[in-house]
Amino acid sequence: MEYISFEDFQKVDIRLAEIKEAEHVEGSEKLLKLLLSLGEEERTVVAGIAKYYKPEELINKKVLMVYNLKPRKIMGIESQGMLIALYDGNQLSLIVPDKENIKIGTRIS
Repeated sequence: MEYISFEDFQKVDIRLAEIKEAEHVEGSEKLLKLLLSLGEEERTVVAGIAKYYKPEELINKKVLMVYNLKPRKIMGIESQGMLIALYDGNQLSLIVPDKENIKIGTRIS
């Protein structure tokens, strides 16, 4: 295992977002294009979760995302972050808050 310093960890900006739109990415069986709200800002994220979630069941779901990940093009779509999920080799589970009243855009601490 390669350890990182606390200072390195502090550089990662993880925030609570709400999925406003979700759709399949044309030409891919595993990718979904998501529109995430962070309160005053919206971001597009391309996520490889289509085998585990249908677009319609993601609408209004609150999720954690890596906010300061450098954007990159995936299947021609600029992805502006990454969702945080658990994967055990068989199942994938998005990380969701256990309280409903946490403000969208809140940074983890």
